[in-house]
Amino acid sequence: MIEVENLYKSFEGKTVLNDISAKFEDGKTNLIIGQSGSGKTVLMKCIVGLLEPDKGKVMYDNRNFLQLSKKERKFLRSEMGMIFQSAALFDSMSVLENVMFPLNIFSRDTLRDRTKRAMFCLDRVGLTDASQKFPDEISGGMQKRVAIARAIALNPQYLFCDEPNSGLDPKTSLLIDELIHDITVEYNMTTIINTHDMNSVLGIGDNIIFIYKGNKEWEGTKNDIFSNNNALLTDFIFASELLKKVKEMEMQNGCQCK
Repeated sequence: MIEVENLYKSFEGKTVLNDISAKFEDGKTNLIIGQSGSGKTVLMKCIVGLLEPDKGKVMYDNRNFLQLSKKERKFLRSEMGMIFQSAALFDSMSVLENVMFPLNIFSRDTLRDRTKRAMFCLDRVGLTDASQKFPDEISGGMQKRVAIARAIALNPQYLFCDEPNSGLDPKTSLLIDELIHDITVEYNMTTIINTHDMNSVLGIGDNIIFIYKGNKEWEGTKNDIFSNNNALLTDFIFASELLKKVKEMEMQNGCQCK
C-alpha cells in the first residue's frame, strides 16, 4: 500500500497540491483523474520521488520515502515499475533488449536467467514473436505492451502508469486497460494510473481520486460515479453528451426500481 498524508507542493509561490491525503491499495487499479493542470501529474511525480513535496508524507508500506537515504531510495526504486505516456522505448534496442534493460541494471541473475525472465514477461503480454523486432517495427499498442513487460520485469510491488492509453484507438486502449488490471490482481501490486480516459475510469476504476485545482475533491469507485453528488466531478466526467445521456438513463432506471 502507498499512502500520502497532507501533501503540499508549490512552484514560485503558486500552490499546486493542497493538503492531499489518499490511500492506494494493493491488488487494485488506483486512478488519479482531473483536468489538465489539476495537479495529478505533480502528485504522481511526488509519489515516485521525481519531485520533492514541500510538506507531508509519502509512505510505501510504512516506509516514509522522504526520510530514506539515497541508498534506501535506490533500493525502493528497484521495487517500482513505470509505464510512460509515450512508452519510452529505446529505439536502438530490440524489444527483448528493452525489457531486459531494468534487469541488467538491478538484477544479479545470470544473462541466461535475465533473458528467461524477459521472455516470460513478453509472453505475459503476448509478444514473444516480436522479441527481435525494434520499436519502429511494431504498432503503438504493441509498444505499450512492451512497456508493460519492461515495467513488470523486476516483479515490482508498485506500478505507475502515466496516461497509458494516450494515442491509442479505443479497442487497443481496452486491451491495455485489461492487461494492466489483470497484472495488478495477479501480482497483487499497488498500481497508480494517471488518466483522463473515461473508458478506463468506468472500466477498471477500483479506486478513483479526483483532483481539482490541487485539491482532492472526491474519492470512490467506478460504481460510485453515476451516483456521485459532487458538481465538479459531474462536470468533468459527464462532459460528453453521450455520458450525460448514460447518467440520465441510470437515474431513470433507479427511479423506476423504487
